[in-house]
Amino acid sequence: MISINLQRFNNSLTLMIIVFNKYQGAGNDFVIIDNRNDIFNPDNSELIEKLCNRRFGIGADGLILICNSKQYDYEMKYFNSDGKESTMCGNGGRCSADFSIRTGMAGKNHTFKAIDGVHHAISEGGIIRLQMNDIKESQLIDGNYFINTGSPHYVIFKKDIDKTDVNSEGKRIRWSDSFKPGGTNVNFVEIEKNGIYVRTFERGVEEETLSCGTGVTASAIASVLSGQFDTKSVSVRTRGGNLSVSFNVSGETVTDVWLSGPATFVFEGIINV
Repeated sequence: MISINLQRFNNSLTLMIIVFNKYQGAGNDFVIIDNRNDIFNPDNSELIEKLCNRRFGIGADGLILICNSKQYDYEMKYFNSDGKESTMCGNGGRCSADFSIRTGMAGKNHTFKAIDGVHHAISEGGIIRLQMNDIKESQLIDGNYFINTGSPHYVIFKKDIDKTDVNSEGKRIRWSDSFKPGGTNVNFVEIEKNGIYVRTFERGVEEETLSCGTGVTASAIASVLSGQFDTKSVSVRTRGGNLSVSFNVSGETVTDVWLSGPATFVFEGIINV
């Protein structure tokens, strides 16, 4: 990010030019900014919301700041499109990994810090694999699984989910008493022959996104815990693309969780703010 001082009509005008990268992971899209020089203020929620706005800004489901870390290759700070710092974003983590590799910030096998802890990322053949945190327990609420995969997710198994009004049903559940005070993300999951099909209402975006990495992870784990599959690797279809989740299950404990899929650089640009 660059600040340029301009003189216009004898008044001093400071123009801030932000250099950004646009990324998408299975249709889940992000503005990524290299903030290792601490130029961008992460407390400026109004600016973050403006940059994510699809009509008056760049447009994205969320914004990611890549920051310095003393112990790891970098730290990822993730903000939803409402301008507020959020919990872990799986697709955002995979896009951050690709960004760091492409810009020479990190190697193809590296670690970074996020709000929920440390993550390991591996780039192989155009696929970014991201290790998620272990899950020590899950809950059944009204017969459906509630699993925290770095972000809280409620998983509902249904048939013909393309007929589901995800925004209406998701919003109603997202704010229900069972998930107060912070609310939850809501996933509608359809069992298919070779995997699952997932649609997610994402909190902070407050509408359906084309995919959600932590939601896909929770849905895949719930499909095995509920006996839908006996495999420990689940293929996932979303409206934005295909992902896969592998893990080990021992009772209620889930370990060695990996979210895999493409992370795609879309374009680089600058915006005046």
